[in-house]
Amino acid sequence: MSTKKATSALISVFHKDGLEPIVKKFNELGITIYSTGGTEKFIKDLGIDVVPVEDVTSYPSILGGRVKTLHPKVFGGILNRQDNETDVAQLEEFEIPQIDIVIVDLYPFEKTVASGASEQDIIEKIDIGGISLIRAAAKNFKDVLCVSSMEDYAEVLEIITNGGGSTTLEERKRFATKSFNISSHYDTAIFNYFNQGEIPALKMSETNGKTLRYGENPHQKGYFYGDFDAIFNKLHGKELSYNNLLDVDSAVNLMEEFKDDAPTFAILKHNNACGLAQRDTIHQAYIDALAGDPVSAFGGILISNVEIDKPTAEEIHQLFCEVVIAPSYSEEALEILKGKKNRIILVQNDIALPSNQVRTCLNGVLVQDKDNRTDAVEDLQYVTDKKPTQEEIEDLIFASKLCKHTKSNTIVLAKNKQLCASGTGQTSRVDALNQAIHKANHFNFDLNGAVMASDAFFPFPDCVEISHKNGISSVIQPGGSIKDQLSIDYCNENNVSMVMTGTRHFKH
Repeated sequence: MSTKKATSALISVFHKDGLEPIVKKFNELGITIYSTGGTEKFIKDLGIDVVPVEDVTSYPSILGGRVKTLHPKVFGGILNRQDNETDVAQLEEFEIPQIDIVIVDLYPFEKTVASGASEQDIIEKIDIGGISLIRAAAKNFKDVLCVSSMEDYAEVLEIITNGGGSTTLEERKRFATKSFNISSHYDTAIFNYFNQGEIPALKMSETNGKTLRYGENPHQKGYFYGDFDAIFNKLHGKELSYNNLLDVDSAVNLMEEFKDDAPTFAILKHNNACGLAQRDTIHQAYIDALAGDPVSAFGGILISNVEIDKPTAEEIHQLFCEVVIAPSYSEEALEILKGKKNRIILVQNDIALPSNQVRTCLNGVLVQDKDNRTDAVEDLQYVTDKKPTQEEIEDLIFASKLCKHTKSNTIVLAKNKQLCASGTGQTSRVDALNQAIHKANHFNFDLNGAVMASDAFFPFPDCVEISHKNGISSVIQPGGSIKDQLSIDYCNENNVSMVMTGTRHFKH
């Protein structure tokens, strides 16, 4: 039969919040309850009869509670097939009680790891009996309802109440699916804790899933799996879209480069910065970032590395933008920014970002370490006769940080810690440079004394020649070309300073 009335239940849980109404309903319906340890005491304290599992197995809990339910009389009661005559006969022969409902959760392994607990404490939070009970009950969903999370207690109570203790096959199978989701996630977390790269295996599990309005385009389905709320507090605005999330990711990773710097503001569009400036105040940083490309800023993603104040919010409010991100907002600033109902306002929490990057490729996935190397003054190799000034060095580092987070091939032009223009995602580095120069000229930037950053080496001296003829005074690039000397020679002949970092920053 697809609908089945329960006569007995096994309850053994770590978290007991929300359990009381279910226990009381089982008692009201005459469902026999079996339990262990702390859960057994919890039920007894409610004044409700409960059968200790030890009475069923005739065996005590041993090894400090490591072995309680691992017994044929427990698993036989769960795994028997009630439409199988041999199974039913063996239940009678060995005096095994039928178990129709299993309510079990797992020790908090991930929370224990996250707490910084000792290895021994972490090991003790690897559940053995619980995970076995869940797998057994979920496997036998034809006859058993498996409840493996306290988040499902309210729904279970409603189902049991409405059905008078009965459940449908469809309900039991749905809960089995939930249970295998929990058990597989649990095992993945344990493996990833133990595996420090010795075994070349990729195991990922995200139980927080959200369906998005659509993917990159309306005809594509889109989903986000991850703990968005751990990174952000969303204060206002509509739901984030697939494209919003990609842009927010780019914005957060870019601003990580300027986390502890002077007030810095960035404006991004399609994963690339169209404006970036660092100033004494965040208000001026926003104004100068917007000046980098006020056209592309329309509908962009805005991010600050410091609190957004009222003057800055008043400027932002004049611009149509999708998302604003900051570590905090003044009360006045928040009220101003909330003036547009769809504008998404996020507070970024100070948590570590992932150290690996994963993306689909062909019929598999590519995994790599995140590009965590940031070019610093101590990395610079001074390869030309002319050395950059202190101001130029600061601009070179500024431009290099931005270049690292711009799609390849890319060239970044900067001056006085302000993005003048960039050439993004070009198939030729010369094209990227020409694009950047054209854009800087279009927005009336004076490139005399500006610096240029490249994400990879120059195979020929054409880029340094073009940049020099447009006023660029200093260049930062990785180096590594067999023809590096040609670029160095041109710089020496034309009084241009150039530094090399030895680190390429491709971003595909």
